[in-house]
Amino acid sequence: MYSWKKYWEGLAASYGRADAQGFFAVLHPDAPSWFNTVIDQLQESAWREGLESCGLEDHSQVLDVGCGTGRWLRRFLQRNIVPVGVDATQGMLQQAAANGVECQLVVGCAQNLPFGDGVFDLVSSVTVIQHISHMDQGDALKEMARVLRPGGHILLLELIRGQGPHIFPRSPSDWIAQASSAGVALVEWRGQEYLVLDRAFVQLVQAVRGLMRNNAGASLPGRVPVGKTNPASMARLVYWAIRRCTCKLSQWLEPVVLKVCPGEWATHALFIFKK
Repeated sequence: MYSWKKYWEGLAASYGRADAQGFFAVLHPDAPSWFNTVIDQLQESAWREGLESCGLEDHSQVLDVGCGTGRWLRRFLQRNIVPVGVDATQGMLQQAAANGVECQLVVGCAQNLPFGDGVFDLVSSVTVIQHISHMDQGDALKEMARVLRPGGHILLLELIRGQGPHIFPRSPSDWIAQASSAGVALVEWRGQEYLVLDRAFVQLVQAVRGLMRNNAGASLPGRVPVGKTNPASMARLVYWAIRRCTCKLSQWLEPVVLKVCPGEWATHALFIFKK
């Protein structure tokens, strides 16, 4: 049976010493560092736009749910915002503290946040709720709404397509319905992370692998698991060399694609809700 806590504890233990930025533990553990940097840049761009639309004042109180190794906490601090990080995995919080994140770090799960009602001006969660099973996602959103003050915002960036053993995406309309049931109203949403050329290449590779009857399993859009492939194998090196080109070209096209393509075509979506 899938255990989200065990999954994250394993990542924290595996990548804590080797990854100073903390990307491998919270993004794509089996991918090169440059790939995780591209994904982080795309997420930060959407996160920054969402944060601006929330109109936070200096010293606003913010809760980052599933803060992991603290990459968003650092960015809140840079903006003169007062963040609190909560994560169910002690190892992740230890990494955040070791990497110089200087704010309150609390052990707790999203489904039962250890805070009072109406405490925070903003509650954010970036690619966290998607790792909680569908039956528990509603409880997490209700808790996020509970600790939010009236007039405050929820910033949510989550997966809207794909499949995998530890991800539980929803359609945009479904995420909106779940949040609405939790007591917050949608302000706006948009697609995030299209990477059209890279996704096309990955789909081509998956099709070829399927024809070769290679049962590698499904994964997130834009990823192909390496399984038991030797990390130094030529096939892996060629694969990631090509993806380095397709990712960079896709990243360059992303602003145009964002304007012309429906949000539902993206792999993730950014949602802003208000209480």
